[in-house]
Amino acid sequence: MKFQQFSVFLLFFTGFYAFSQQTQTGPIIQDYGAVWEIENPDFATDKSLEFKVVFDVKVGPESDTEVNRNLNTVARFLNMHAQHGVPASQLKVALIVHGTAARNLLTDEGHQQRYGVPNPNRELVEQLMEANVEVIMCGQSSKTRDLPKEELIPGVKIALSAMTANIQLQNQGYRPINL
Repeated sequence: MKFQQFSVFLLFFTGFYAFSQQTQTGPIIQDYGAVWEIENPDFATDKSLEFKVVFDVKVGPESDTEVNRNLNTVARFLNMHAQHGVPASQLKVALIVHGTAARNLLTDEGHQQRYGVPNPNRELVEQLMEANVEVIMCGQSSKTRDLPKEELIPGVKIALSAMTANIQLQNQGYRPINL
């Protein structure tokens, strides 16, 4: 009987502990990029390094009402490192967008006109740019998908191609992360 009571207590305690753990956004991107706290990781993060990374995002969500989880990953990268003590000044991030993700860079008006709803990614993209993320649209995707610069979120840059932007950033020491 005592063993059964202890088992119930242990199950309750374990469940309570699991539910008490929550992801947290910020401090760089407040409304996106929630991450788990990792206490005492075995592979320590070198907080003295400069983290230069280029995210290559080519896939957009199937629904035009969803935030692109791959764009959210960029916010997660920024938040998790800042939460773990890496200064924002040491996080050098570029985001190259092409393929089906290209439509995620449209203004609300352009997105509304094409897909019937405002762009659910606009706010996230704007917050990324405010955090000094360089957002680059593949020029080939821009032309292929008829997404002119005038319809893109202000601040988005257009490159000759995603391939060109990737090569140039990698030559500058950025490490690629393909999503």
